Amino acid sequence: MLTFTQRLEAIPERPVSFSLALTAEERTRSRHRFEMPGDQVFFLRLPRGTVLRDGDFLQSETGDAVVQITAKPEHVIVVTANSPLHLLRAAYHLGNRHVPLEVASGYLRLSPDPVLKAMLEQLGVQVQEAVLPFQPEAGAYEQSH
Repeated sequence: MLTFTQRLEAIPERPVSFSLALTAEERTRSRHRFEMPGDQVFFLRLPRGTVLRDGDFLQSETGDAVVQITAKPEHVIVVTANSPLHLLRAAYHLGNRHVPLEVASGYLRLSPDPVLKAMLEQLGVQVQEAVLPFQPEAGAYEQSH
């Protein structure tokens, strides 16, 4: 059984043992048990508050295995607008509700929520449901790596 206890700050020198696709919510878990195909079990035992990002590398407790984290496609709402101002207004209203949000120059992405979807439609932005990787902003007070 493998236990991954540390995030590597650079691309590892040793080959990647396997990759692990996790949803945005799963990437916020610092303690978790995962079962892989073939009855392989491993644990995450990372410092509390660790948030994993797409492309992160984790090393096992013994140093003999490296896993690469990828953002697993999941159900999301994609918000686009006819102007940057409309997209900015949508981001403001979602931020006011402390919604985990992926922000890009041409779109916003968030977890599906019928109430938020209705609010966004009333704001006049385009709202589309999709299955895509979701990479919400880390937050102003989270340490970068």
